[in-house]
Amino acid sequence: MTDEKSGGSRPAGGDALPRAVVRKRRTNASLIWLVPILAAIVGVSLVVSSWLQAGPDITISFQSAQGLAAGKTPVKYKDVVIGKVDKIRLSGDRSHVLVTVALEKSAKAFATRDTRYWVVRPRIGLGGVSGVDTLFSGAYIGADTGDSSEPQEDFKGLENPPAVTHGEPGKSFTLHADDLGSLDIGSPVYFRRIQVGRVVSYQLDKDGQGVSLAVFIDSPNDRYVDAATRFWNASGVDVSLGANGLKLNTESLATVLAGGVAFQDPGGPHDTTPAPDGASFSLFGDETTAMAPPDGEPHYIRMRFDQSLRGLAVGAPVEFLGMNFGKVVSIRMDYDEKTQRFPFIVGAVVYPERLGQANAKLVALAKAHGDNADLSHMVGKLVEHGLRAQARTGNLLTGQLYIALDFLPHAAKANYDPDARPLEIPTAPGSFDKLQEQMTDIVGKLDKIPFDQIGNHLNDSLANLDATLKQVNGQTLPALNDTMHDARKTLGAANDTLSADSPLQQNLGGTLQEVQRTMRSLRVLTDYLGVHPEALLRGRQADPKPVEPKPAVPANRSQP
Repeated sequence: MTDEKSGGSRPAGGDALPRAVVRKRRTNASLIWLVPILAAIVGVSLVVSSWLQAGPDITISFQSAQGLAAGKTPVKYKDVVIGKVDKIRLSGDRSHVLVTVALEKSAKAFATRDTRYWVVRPRIGLGGVSGVDTLFSGAYIGADTGDSSEPQEDFKGLENPPAVTHGEPGKSFTLHADDLGSLDIGSPVYFRRIQVGRVVSYQLDKDGQGVSLAVFIDSPNDRYVDAATRFWNASGVDVSLGANGLKLNTESLATVLAGGVAFQDPGGPHDTTPAPDGASFSLFGDETTAMAPPDGEPHYIRMRFDQSLRGLAVGAPVEFLGMNFGKVVSIRMDYDEKTQRFPFIVGAVVYPERLGQANAKLVALAKAHGDNADLSHMVGKLVEHGLRAQARTGNLLTGQLYIALDFLPHAAKANYDPDARPLEIPTAPGSFDKLQEQMTDIVGKLDKIPFDQIGNHLNDSLANLDATLKQVNGQTLPALNDTMHDARKTLGAANDTLSADSPLQQNLGGTLQEVQRTMRSLRVLTDYLGVHPEALLRGRQADPKPVEPKPAVPANRSQP
C-alpha cells in the first residue's frame, strides 16, 4: 500500500518505517537579483556618464544674490545654457556672496582667466532698457570668454553687463579728460549725430590728475577715426550767441540726460591715417575747443594788478590782440608794505602756438638775429614796444572781466626781467578803470559847483519873472488887445477901399489903360523916328498912295 502523504511506499504488513525520499526544489536566483543589479548598473552608468560629462566647478563672487537660486539659475552664453548654479553661500567677511557654478564639459573654456560673468536681470536706465526677457524666465548669469587658455576657478562677477563682448567687430580707443562730467558706462559715441559706439569703462589716472575713458567704435564706423580725429564731450546743451544770432547745439536727447561723446576730423588738410586699436586721444570740453588749432606747449605767466578785479574768475580768457591766447588759472591777493595796498597776483596759462604763423615768424626772426628764441626773451622785445596786460570788461551786463594783452602807445616804461621765473607781464590800468577815474573827477568837479547859491539865484529870478508876468497879464495884454482891435478895423477899411467895385479901383484901372495907350504911341513914334530921323526937322511926310496891282496874265495864253 502506498502512503501518499509520506510521498513513498512501505510494505503492507510490516512495522518498518518507510524510506524517506528527499526531493530538491530548484529556484532561479538570477530572477530575484536581476532588478537591483540592473538598477545598480544603470546608476553606475549615470554616475559615470555624469562624471564624464561634468565640467569644472567655478566660484563667482557678487555683491548680492538677488534673483539667483541654487539648482535653478542657469548660466548662459549667447542664450545657450553652459552650466547651472550649484550652491550659494556668504563669504567669510559677509561682504559679498559666493556662487558655485557647475559648468558643462563643453564649457571648459569658460573656466579661464579672462572670462567675465554678470547677472542678467531687468535694468532700466538713461541708456535704455535691458534684460526684459528675464521678467518671465527669471534672472540668469551671463558669460563672455576671451582668448586666454590659462585655467581659473575664482572669478569676480560684474555688477553691470559689459558694454562690449569678446569678438565684437570694432576698435577700442582711450580718451583722456580732466574730469568725467556726466559720462557713464554705456554713454553713446556719435559721429555726425549718428551713434557709432559707446563708453565701455573709465578710471582715474595713476597721478589723480585726470580720467581715462575707454570707448568702443563699432565696425565699419571705426574707419572714420584717424590720427587727427578730435573727440569732445557732447553732454548737455551748447548755447552760443554770435553774429548769426542765438545758436542751440546738441547731439540728441540722450546726451542731454545721460551724456555722450562726439568726434569729427578738423577742417583743412590733416593726417588721415586710420588710428590703430587702443590709440589715445584727448577729450575736449566742447566742439569749439576741439576744432581749434593745436595748443602746443603751455607756458605759465604771472601778472600783478593794483586795482580791484571784481568780475575776474578762474577760467576767464586771456586774449592777445583779441585772439584767445590762454586762460586764467589762479587769482591771489598780496600785500605791499611800501604802498600799504593789496595788489592781486593773477596766474594764467598761455599757448603761443595758438598764434599760428605769427609765433613761427617771431621764433624764426629771433633765431635769425642770434637772439634767444625763448618766450620770455621774445616777450621782452614786445614789452619794449608797449605790450601790457589789462583787465577789461567782457560783459557790461554781468561785469565779467578778462585779461587782454595789447600794445599801448603811451604806456609808462616798465621793469621787465626776462630771466624771472615765472614770467611776469607788466600791467596797465584798464580802460574801464580809467573811465571810473574820469567819472570820479567829474563827480569831484560837480561837488565843487555851488548848487545852493545857484538855486537861491534861480528862486530870485523866478520870483522876478513871476512879477513880470503878472504885470504883463495885468497891463500889457489888455493894451495889446485894444491895439489888435484897432488894427483889425484899419485892415477892414483898407479891404473895403481895395475891393473890385470901389471907385479907387475903377480910377486906378482907367489910369493904367491910359498909361498903356501912351506907351503904345511912344513905341510907334520911336519906330518911325528910327526909320525917318529927318522928321525931327521937316516934319512927318504924307503917306504914299497905294499902288494898284496889275491884273495877272495867264501863263498858258499866247502873245498876239
